[in-house]
Amino acid sequence: MHTVAVLALDQVIPFDLSTPIEIFTRPRLPDGRAGYQLRVCAERDEIDAGSFTLRASWNLDGLKGADTIVVPGTADPTAPLPPAVRDALRTAAASGTRIASLCVGTFPLAATGLLDGLRVTTHWIATDLLAALYPDVTVDPDVLYVDNGQFLTSAGAAAGMDLCLHMIRRDYGSAVAADAARLSVMPLEREGGQAQFIVHDHSLAPRGSELETLLAWLRENLARDLTLGDIAAQSGTSVRTLIRRFRSQTGTTPLQWLHRARIRQAQHLLETTEHSVERIGHQVGFGSSTTFRDRFKRTTGVSPQTYRRSFSSKAASA
Repeated sequence: MHTVAVLALDQVIPFDLSTPIEIFTRPRLPDGRAGYQLRVCAERDEIDAGSFTLRASWNLDGLKGADTIVVPGTADPTAPLPPAVRDALRTAAASGTRIASLCVGTFPLAATGLLDGLRVTTHWIATDLLAALYPDVTVDPDVLYVDNGQFLTSAGAAAGMDLCLHMIRRDYGSAVAADAARLSVMPLEREGGQAQFIVHDHSLAPRGSELETLLAWLRENLARDLTLGDIAAQSGTSVRTLIRRFRSQTGTTPLQWLHRARIRQAQHLLETTEHSVERIGHQVGFGSSTTFRDRFKRTTGVSPQTYRRSFSSKAASA
């Protein structure tokens, strides 16, 4: 039987802690046997889990001999990793144990150095911080999970369920994983990645900056076919000066900012109206529905129709 050890660090996020416990207790093999046995392990006798205190059944010795170790996220992902935990994870990795992190659990796993040189992910709200703290890892903010073989990382919250189901499929095949997914009332594979859940903040220029008025004008004129010349004329500068100011104050170019603002407005219209995809594309400034669909999918990872099915307030109230 495959043994999964769930590592409960101080300030562990309860949802992340419960995800592997819930998902890995569901699989049943064709002969009716359970597919996994679970251990919850902690460095100390009592662990602060926010709204409650946790007493784990195993100490760090419970990581020894496990086939898989899961590292859930913590409320403060930048908290120093206890040396004993770091050493235990490194020892497990040296013996070939599979190690997976959920949500911001990527931070403590990255602190061991085991992810250096690898592509990883975490909750979209923390991807920039992860990249800044651990420059030796490559952070992919758009995906639900990354499988590097021995080391796996997931995006935030429900993406941990996706990763656990993926590991079940690796261990026992699609039939067992599909059955676990049905019992968990979720699809075995979700369309798209984490990008569809990211809310892009387009008010990146600080209040009182040179671009504040221009950004407000751009938001009000998303439907227009704007060129760099049009934007520069509105700002009263040359195109070259416009680009330089945009990069210094927003970190992107005027047209990239405009495209993202259009997609965000399209997301809002898909969520709150019953307008056709074609009409929404024109409302946010795309000359053709084909261009709109292509740009939307490249930005969010899913089609406008799929996004609407997932996030429309009309669908939610039906």
